[in-house]
Amino acid sequence: MEPIEINAGTWYLRALRADNRIDDRPALAEGGITDPDYVAERSRGWAEETHFTWAVCEPTTAELVAEIGVTPAGDGTASVTGWARPGYTPALETGLTAVRRFVEGGLGLRPVAS
Repeated sequence: MEPIEINAGTWYLRALRADNRIDDRPALAEGGITDPDYVAERSRGWAEETHFTWAVCEPTTAELVAEIGVTPAGDGTASVTGWARPGYTPALETGLTAVRRFVEGGLGLRPVAS
């Protein structure tokens, strides 16, 4: 599956990136994620439909302020998790609401918190 972008009102959700236009790795490092292959692994998750990840971004700068992940469990449910950079908990909460709606409507799965 190709990554799905979500407009969550004041926040924009997109796939993680590490290219010549947008590099999420510095923001991910603020969240303790320093694996240099992390963004590539998350892209593979979309392609293999094993894990879906969104960068919750400030819409005018595309800066990652939170990350949300969804892992289908194979039993009709999907684990939904996330973390936010300091001061961005409201962005995470807004993003989680939008992603849960996508999990139900777009993937046909029941979201569960992990």
